[in-house]
Amino acid sequence: MLSLKITGKLNMNLVEAPVPEPGIDQLRIKVSYVGICGSDLHYYYEGANGAFVVNEPLIPGHELAGIIELDPLGEFAVGTRVTVHPARFGEATPGIELRPHLWPKGSYLGSASTTPHTQGAMSEFMIVDRTMIRLLPEDLSLKAAALCEPLGVALHALRIADGVKEKKILVSGSGPIGLMVIAAAKVLGASAITASDVLDGPLMRAVQMGATHSVKIGADTLVAEQFDVVFECSGVAKALSSALIAVRKAGVVVQVGMLAAGDQPIAIAPLVSKEISLRGTFRFNTEIDDAVSMISENPWIEEAITHIFPVEEAIAGFEMAKNSELSGKVLIAL
Repeated sequence: MLSLKITGKLNMNLVEAPVPEPGIDQLRIKVSYVGICGSDLHYYYEGANGAFVVNEPLIPGHELAGIIELDPLGEFAVGTRVTVHPARFGEATPGIELRPHLWPKGSYLGSASTTPHTQGAMSEFMIVDRTMIRLLPEDLSLKAAALCEPLGVALHALRIADGVKEKKILVSGSGPIGLMVIAAAKVLGASAITASDVLDGPLMRAVQMGATHSVKIGADTLVAEQFDVVFECSGVAKALSSALIAVRKAGVVVQVGMLAAGDQPIAIAPLVSKEISLRGTFRFNTEIDDAVSMISENPWIEEAITHIFPVEEAIAGFEMAKNSELSGKVLIAL
């Protein structure tokens, strides 16, 4: 089979590898589509994602859809269409028993956070635990199903915010995750959705996805105390400072984008004077199940996909995914 492997900064190659054999509690998936995530871009362009350094060949990708190709138990028929929950949860820990995505010693597909690294989905075939698969409705295409993981991230962020129904929200940063937050907020009844970004392309896609207003940072004014909830999706410290100004008194700011490691210059005084609730959100728990249903019932969400590249042109796909002006969600087709 063909596998895409990152071995270091700007070093990614398509190589031949043995077809893996599943254990009794595992399944072999024939992969159809894999989304390129920000973490995949970091692994390729920097050789690391924050503190997680590529020390051995890493197959990237955790946003996928495909078909079951082999089930040792015969529970699922060959050709059964699935997406995959990318997490293997770790050890239950007091205080976070109901948040398995936060348990220590877990793993995530396509991640260098573990040693050996947890291999991802940009390969013709992959092995997953039986508990990780999610069956797809007949009316949900495999292409659209590759959005279930990032939509699950967005739905978890909305849950952390205590929902958005009849609330005025700001989505700061209109990249792929921002688009998924906008789509989910539209479906779940936000009264107004403002999208902000420094580029025109992301703002255009944000409006197409359901934003009712757009603000171009540097050209337009982001009015203070206008929003019940702000979802900060860019991962930029200055944007978090702006979010604290933009949210109303006693409002909620959810930090969705991953801030760079180390100290960050954040103007935090409004957090105190306005009694703002600042909340972090990390991946998701079971929200991928809600995402499967939401995309099936709202097929327009698929419009967030702007480009599809064959795996043989993966480097071009990564270059496009890095170009925020031109691309929304970029998929690799296997």
